[in-house]
Amino acid sequence: MKNNPTKLWILVFAVGWLFDFLFWKQSPGVNFAIFATTCLIAAFHLLLSAGLRPNRTSLILLPLFGFFAAVTFIRAEPMTTLLAVTFTLLVMMLLALTYLGGRWYLYTVADYVTKSLQLIGSMLTRPITLMNDVRKQQTEAGIQPSKRNIWPVVRGIVIALPVIAIFASLLASADVIFGQRLDDLIKWFNIENLPELIFRFVYIVVIGYALAGVVLHASIESKDEKLANENKPYLPQFLGHVESTIVLGSVVALFTAFVVIQFQYFFGGQSNIHIDGYTYAEYARRGFGELVAVAFFALLMLLILSAVTKRETEAQRNIYSGLGVTLVALLLVMLVSAYLRLGLYEEVYGFSRLRTYTHVFLIWIGLLLVVTIALEILRKERMFMFAALVASFGFAMSLPILNVDAFIVNQNIQREINAQTQDSVDLDAQYFLDLSDDAVPTLVKAYQTPALPAPVREKIGASLACIHYERGLDDRKLTWQSFHFATLNADKALVYIRNDLKGFKINDTNYPAMVTTPSGDEFSCSQYYYD
Repeated sequence: MKNNPTKLWILVFAVGWLFDFLFWKQSPGVNFAIFATTCLIAAFHLLLSAGLRPNRTSLILLPLFGFFAAVTFIRAEPMTTLLAVTFTLLVMMLLALTYLGGRWYLYTVADYVTKSLQLIGSMLTRPITLMNDVRKQQTEAGIQPSKRNIWPVVRGIVIALPVIAIFASLLASADVIFGQRLDDLIKWFNIENLPELIFRFVYIVVIGYALAGVVLHASIESKDEKLANENKPYLPQFLGHVESTIVLGSVVALFTAFVVIQFQYFFGGQSNIHIDGYTYAEYARRGFGELVAVAFFALLMLLILSAVTKRETEAQRNIYSGLGVTLVALLLVMLVSAYLRLGLYEEVYGFSRLRTYTHVFLIWIGLLLVVTIALEILRKERMFMFAALVASFGFAMSLPILNVDAFIVNQNIQREINAQTQDSVDLDAQYFLDLSDDAVPTLVKAYQTPALPAPVREKIGASLACIHYERGLDDRKLTWQSFHFATLNADKALVYIRNDLKGFKINDTNYPAMVTTPSGDEFSCSQYYYD
């Protein structure tokens, strides 16, 4: 980098300008993926040009980057998009931290904290350090900084301005479109826009400067020669084997008693609710949160005990590992119970986003529990953070693959079909209005299903009529920077059934708008949320 700093600055400030071009007054869409990919390409180009080749282990992160970056303009569901953006940035951070060393899979919590702080420090100071080093090299080599006279440049600009103005006015008269573009350019330089232009210039410089710091950090600090407490315990092992065995054994005994006594209650289902006098909501919700909290804190306790407990003999290690295996087995039983409770609640009230997230989360935390005890048995406790990272990636990847909003639509419609009676329709189709564009093609497909019961089909049609009406009120003109596949697919699906929706009449004289179905029922177009 020191040999060609000009190239570095040109590239990073070009990327800063690209951020402005892609995001200023633009809605989220393909712009984030383009910007993130450009940052990665520019960084790799600069590093490879300097003769710095990435570690092969670091290259494993590139497919993950591609997946999450693509999700940002394929799925529109909020949590899915948020996780996609977050994990795209996380992968980019890991690449910057371990470009040369490739030991990201060995990072512990301490490594993430210290190395993230080092990266922030590099973003603030490395570019300045680079310029100082370049000046020092030039001084040592006897190269004097060139002293250029700026006045010839000023005189040239002063002479050129009236010449350009004359030719521009003639060309504007010759071509109407060119004249309009010239007027737009003049308006852009209006003095009223000066604060905005200054603000945009500042963040372009800040983004370019920060990116330069990241690239310089990757070129210098990413060798990962030393990790926090490598080949040593995370914490000093100060707790004796007897003390930890009593603590762990007591918790195991408590959990065992709880599971044994409550086993029928855990898995009794609907019949057990009637016996105990609980409603569905009380049965599912009163125990679900507490069981998940118990699992989390018990896992945290096990990790802390593993870090601080002295295990000086093989017998002590076996006893501790046996208690740990038992504890995790009991936690898994509790998680299965929480999973079944959630399923029972969904059976009665249907699926929502929060319930879907929780379903997926329980699966991944269960897998993490199994891996945790395996690492304890193999005495590979340092790999826990890697296991947690894999579980986090798994959870974040599961949501776009599942397609959360489409899944909710399918499950709730199927639940209503299974419970369908001749005189009652319980489908909460109004909740569909809260969902993103991901749900629209699935709703259209369901609406066109001939076998769908007429009352259910009419409710879905009312939801689609409201969605179609609300989209008609949106007068935003989306540019290519805001292109999103979810929006494209939703628009195509709605156009396909536009004629079918003419039987649903919208009344928007009062708020909220109401839709009248072909059978005469009224349906509100207002949105509401529930967990």
